[in-house]
Amino acid sequence: MTKPQLAAQVYTIRDFIKTADTFAASMQRVRAIGYDGVQLDLEHHPDVPAAAIKRACDDAGLTICISHFGYELFESELDAIIERQQIWQCNHTAIVAMPRRYHEEGADGYRRFAAEASAIGEKLTTAGMTLSYHNHSFEFVRLGAQTGLDIIFAESDPRHLHAEIDTYWVQHGGADPADWIRRVAGRMTVVHYKDMAILPTGEQVFAEVGEGNLNWPAILDATLATNVPWIVVEQDRCRRDPFESLAMSYQFLHQLVWQ
Repeated sequence: MTKPQLAAQVYTIRDFIKTADTFAASMQRVRAIGYDGVQLDLEHHPDVPAAAIKRACDDAGLTICISHFGYELFESELDAIIERQQIWQCNHTAIVAMPRRYHEEGADGYRRFAAEASAIGEKLTTAGMTLSYHNHSFEFVRLGAQTGLDIIFAESDPRHLHAEIDTYWVQHGGADPADWIRRVAGRMTVVHYKDMAILPTGEQVFAEVGEGNLNWPAILDATLATNVPWIVVEQDRCRRDPFESLAMSYQFLHQLVWQ
């Protein structure tokens, strides 16, 4: 069994990557923690040229394992996305979220999104790349016998639309992250590991992996059983220095994966 590599989602450190210099310095810090790679999120480093991003990651010894783009960019700037991906030598990209307009149409909207995203994914497949869908919790709305996420993956072409399961948002939506990882077996290059904690006030918050309440042994078992190549750590909001949060998550996962 090949164990997955660990990467950091740069969204976690978005306040530290606004310029080419700060991006490069941050990549060095991510690598020093121990991560093998990063996931890019162009919205949060818009002024850093693609070539500078690639150089900074190479200099730090980090693989760009996948990227995130808003759906509207896939619709309007697909050629530019492909060009960036080629510069980054990255064959995997993902849709951040389904636009609200599809959600508001109910089940038919989810079916339409699945078909349209598959068509975009087919163009990426032709370019030697894969397109994935990153879930949140709104897709777990019940639409008859299925949820929205059920529809997306049942109605899309598995050759052209893969999954990027986000453990926090699956749990937030009332479903089982480990079950969903197994359900998309063979259709996922990257899984998002993200934890959920409950404060004394009862508030749900994002937490470092291992500091919350998700069932990590079960989630990891599902990840290993389905041979997902990359685990990407993401924490949308941190209650301490984000690099410290990334380090805590890495230490927990490194011990869990390689124990």
